[in-house]
Amino acid sequence: MRRVLHISDLHFGRTREDLLDPLIETINALSPDLVAFSGDLTQRARESQFAQAAEFISRLTPPVFTVPGNHDTPIDNPWLRFVKPFHRYQKIISEDLEPEYADEEVALVGVNTVNRFAWQSGKISRRTIRRICDAFSEVKDGRTHLAMMHHPLEHDPGTEKRLMRGARAAVACLGRCGADVVLSGHLHNAAVAPLTAAPGVLLVQAGTGLSSRLREETNNFNLLHIAPDAIKVERYGAEDRPRFGIIQTARFAKTKGVWREV
Repeated sequence: MRRVLHISDLHFGRTREDLLDPLIETINALSPDLVAFSGDLTQRARESQFAQAAEFISRLTPPVFTVPGNHDTPIDNPWLRFVKPFHRYQKIISEDLEPEYADEEVALVGVNTVNRFAWQSGKISRRTIRRICDAFSEVKDGRTHLAMMHHPLEHDPGTEKRLMRGARAAVACLGRCGADVVLSGHLHNAAVAPLTAAPGVLLVQAGTGLSSRLREETNNFNLLHIAPDAIKVERYGAEDRPRFGIIQTARFAKTKGVWREV
C-alpha cells in the first residue's frame, strides 16, 4: 500500500493565509509516502511568490515532487515568458521540470504541460507521451503507474477553459501503454473518474489547496491509498473553519483493465 497526497493550484500571491498552517500541519500529520504537486505554485510567477512556495515545500516532511503550471510562467513579462519561461521556477523551486519517482509499488512521472505561447491552455506532445510510456515500460510489472500534469486530459461538459493541445492523442496512447492514474489540477474543481475514452486510466483532479479564488467548492486536496488494482481517494477540504478534514471518499477497483467505482 502506498499513500500519495495530491495537491494543486496553491497560487502563492493570492492565498488564504488562515489555511496555510493548517494545510502544512494536516499534510505532515497524514505522513504520506510522497506529495505530488500538480502546478500553479504561484499567482504571477514572481520571485517573492516562488520563495513563499519554496518555504511551504521546505516545511513538509514527506518528499515532494512538483511540475509547473501556467501561472508559474510570467504573465507580466512576455519576453521572459517566451524566452526563459521557467527561469524563476528552476532557480527557486527545482531545475527538474518533469521529475520521476519509482519504488516497489508505484511509479510517478511528472509532465510539463505548460504552453509558453498560449498562456492559459496547455499542450502535450507525442514526444512527451512516448517519454511517459517509456518510463512506465522500464519499471517492474505490478506497480501502479501515475502521470502528474497541470492541465487535465479531459473536461466535464460545460467547462469554459479549452482542453489542452494533444490531450486526445495522449488519452489514447496512455490507455494502451500501462498508465493507471493521471493527477492534474488547473480547473480549481476536484473530481475523480475513469477517462471516458480510456477507462483503464483514472483521472484524479485536485481543486485549489490555498487560493482565495474558488469555483463553487472549498479549498481541497486528495489523498490516494494505492494497492494493486485498487485505489481509495479521500478528498480533504476546509469548509466552515480553517481546518482540513475528509469531505468525500471514492473507491475504485480495476478489473479486466477497466476502473470501476465500488
